[in-house]
Amino acid sequence: MKPSIVRSIIQLLDEGNTVPFIARYRKELTEWATDEQLRDFNEMYTYTRNLEARKADVIRLIEEKWLMTDELRKQIMEAETLARVEDLYRPFKEKKNTKATIAKAKWLDPLADILRKADLSKEDFEIEAAKFVKDTWDIKTSVKDVQEAIWWAKDIVAEDVSDHADLRETIKTREENFAILETKATKTFEENGVYKVYANYSKKLWEMPSYAYLAVSRAEKEKQLSLKLNFSDDKIWEDTKSFFVPKQYWTSIVYLEEALQDWLKRLLLPSLERELRSDKKRWSDEAAIKVFGDNLKNLLLAPPIKWMNVLGFDPAFRTWCKLAVVDQTWKFLEKTVIYPTEPQNKVQEARDTLKKLVDQYKIDLIVIWNGTASRESEKIVNEFIKKYKLSVKYMITSESGASVYSASKLAQDEYPDLDVTIRWAISIAHRVQDPLAELTKIDPKAIWVWQYQHDVDQKYLKEKLDEKVEDVVNSVGVDVNTASYTLLQYIAWLSETVAKNVVEYRDANWKFTSKAQIKKVKWLGPKAYEQAIWFMRIKWWKEILDETGIHPEIHKQVYSLIETEFGIKKKDLKLPIELHDNFDWKLRDWATKYDIWFETLKDVIAELQRPWLDPRDELEAPCFASDIVDIKNLTIWMQLQGIVRNVTDFWAFVDIGLHSDGLVHKSQMANYFVTSPTDVVKVGQQVKVRVLEIDLEREKVSLTMKDDNWTPQIKQEIKHDSQKFQNIQKDDEVSESWLRGNITFS
Repeated sequence: MKPSIVRSIIQLLDEGNTVPFIARYRKELTEWATDEQLRDFNEMYTYTRNLEARKADVIRLIEEKWLMTDELRKQIMEAETLARVEDLYRPFKEKKNTKATIAKAKWLDPLADILRKADLSKEDFEIEAAKFVKDTWDIKTSVKDVQEAIWWAKDIVAEDVSDHADLRETIKTREENFAILETKATKTFEENGVYKVYANYSKKLWEMPSYAYLAVSRAEKEKQLSLKLNFSDDKIWEDTKSFFVPKQYWTSIVYLEEALQDWLKRLLLPSLERELRSDKKRWSDEAAIKVFGDNLKNLLLAPPIKWMNVLGFDPAFRTWCKLAVVDQTWKFLEKTVIYPTEPQNKVQEARDTLKKLVDQYKIDLIVIWNGTASRESEKIVNEFIKKYKLSVKYMITSESGASVYSASKLAQDEYPDLDVTIRWAISIAHRVQDPLAELTKIDPKAIWVWQYQHDVDQKYLKEKLDEKVEDVVNSVGVDVNTASYTLLQYIAWLSETVAKNVVEYRDANWKFTSKAQIKKVKWLGPKAYEQAIWFMRIKWWKEILDETGIHPEIHKQVYSLIETEFGIKKKDLKLPIELHDNFDWKLRDWATKYDIWFETLKDVIAELQRPWLDPRDELEAPCFASDIVDIKNLTIWMQLQGIVRNVTDFWAFVDIGLHSDGLVHKSQMANYFVTSPTDVVKVGQQVKVRVLEIDLEREKVSLTMKDDNWTPQIKQEIKHDSQKFQNIQKDDEVSESWLRGNITFS
């Protein structure tokens, strides 16, 4: 970024502006930085401010001891990380009860100074050490013999070496790239468990993927693996000697080398291992949370299914399947239960109940959650629709978090007279009618089930997930007269308390009729109003522009523009405005004339043409289930339509209508090399796939997304014939990558 842009963003942040506000309404000042870029910027800026504050604090503390030098001050000011600042401050920290502090209490500092010089013979050094032997009748100050004096002096030297910032930085910088992590199975290791691939595993720490490090760390906590970092011991020893062994030395060097070896084994290597593993853990957390956050964002941005009466279907074995009817305005209409699955098997009775509900409420869509008995229930619904030749659609949706919501206080407040299982079925229906509005009722961590969800830094996870939800909610906007407080709390600057106050005020006054009325909400101050009002909409309005995302502070200029440039008076204004001419070439002149930011003016024109501009409308609509309900219905190379349910570092899990999702390896996602699956697919995306491999025993299906002209027969022959693999031309990237993916999967 240009320095001027950096200064602008810093000023906006320091003024208390939120990231969504800056991203949407201060585009000229940020060169169109996205929400994600601004959040990265803010994180870096916050770190830098903390770094500068810590530098000032460290300088003050050292100056108070009268130990500051010009060289040390320069090193502190030039430090680029908090770790470097702490290393420079380490020698000046008040030490706790260490071996070195005990030795210094015995007045052995002079002997340590002699040891560092190593300019005496071994015998002469021992004579010097004898001068420090004394009996003071106090164990804290007594030194009983020469060997004890030398032993304590070596402890002083070892700690001084440990405090040497330049040496620590030199060693750490190299070992970050070359340290090797090794795993070893413990006595409690499960040979065929989930960690079997990591038994006797060895890899450079910096090369380990985030998922691999999180996996072995979890295995270590479960006491199935022991982990050890192996360092470049010879190079570390050479570095240490270059800093502390004098060019000219005598036989007393043996004691100095013993002190240095003690420092390495007792102080440096354990400390270095902790630091490197901590850094790796932080990096792994960030990488994993980013994938988790992107999946969550895509899930929240799933297009809503509008204007449909929906039947929520909560399947189960042994007990009963719960049904809830919800109309196209989200209103709950009726509940009932059926018993079509094991052991009751009352299939015909279930069909009769379904037929009655479909006819009575004109059901357009049946939604089944993808948990226990979901595929068995799907088969029953599929056969029911075919039997009665109905136009009803059905689909499978994720139930993640539905149980959290259904037992929450919010659910109790919304449906106080309903059983928790019926609330669950209602939530299942609502989450396809408007995924964003329904899913924001749930803690973001509970929305998405993720393999390493409980292994990463929980505070950082919550922070990043909340940011993702906030970005999505603000990009879509909310109807302030219908939104729950859980949705409103993600609007820029609104806290949970203020969001609840908005709902209380709305309930007390029936509804909001203007954005100006929102100023009356308790604890919603001028700054909160300025930041939040952009993202609020009012459908029942006194002021027509309140239906849009146009800020009230520029309503006067916008009305003037509409009347002057489009010939429409305020009293005659109706939205949307149909603009048949292209006014793009006039926008810069209008921006100056009406004192509106140019980029903001472009958004104003878009809002006038589409007052409820929803980015989700631009996405592909959800697809409904197919006739594939059993793995036995599949054949090799069959083409299917699927929905991406999850994305990991190597795989995409695609729902094709079976009990288990099909797997697409990243090498099968395109006819070119794919670095990360997230570059090609995202959660909720519809994809066309072909079946590559069917494992009936494990009920696993391997899929491909490639546009590939090989026939299934050739694929099967090549896959099982290594000689044909050797004969494939190396420049045939499609063939080679296809084979590489299948070999990996097999």
